Amino acid sequence: MSSISMSSIESESESRTSGTRAVDWGRYALVGLGTVVVAVLANVLVWAIGSVLVGYDPRFLPLVGPGGAIIFTVVPAVVAVLLYALLLRFTASPARVFTILAGVVLVLSLIPDVTYIPTVPGATAGQTAILMVMHVVAAVVIVGMLTRLTRLGSR
Repeated sequence: MSSISMSSIESESESRTSGTRAVDWGRYALVGLGTVVVAVLANVLVWAIGSVLVGYDPRFLPLVGPGGAIIFTVVPAVVAVLLYALLLRFTASPARVFTILAGVVLVLSLIPDVTYIPTVPGATAGQTAILMVMHVVAAVVIVGMLTRLTRLGSR
């Protein structure tokens, strides 16, 4: 127990004096993988609940099956994990920078949902709402897990 405390003190002291932090990249890889998996599972759950509540039009391809939710969550989640790794390496306050960037990206990702998606064949207001909820769910899971679990690991 004291070695864990001592190493975390050394990491905190090192980060205060030199501006760098010790990152356990093996642990980060596990956190990153877990983040992608949890975000995907959360959005598949939203998709399943939405299919019961809204009923998806088969002409609306983004929600025709859970595959769309999986692909459209995996890709941005992996990009987010890689971006956060870069921020951990090169910025003094990665969680703050990442949270701001994620907020901006979330808002930008909702623009097509209200401008383009309503013009897609088979799209309904309910399906559009489900897509928007999926964006928010993915953002909350990704930001929450990456910023909190990596911070816990550095203490």
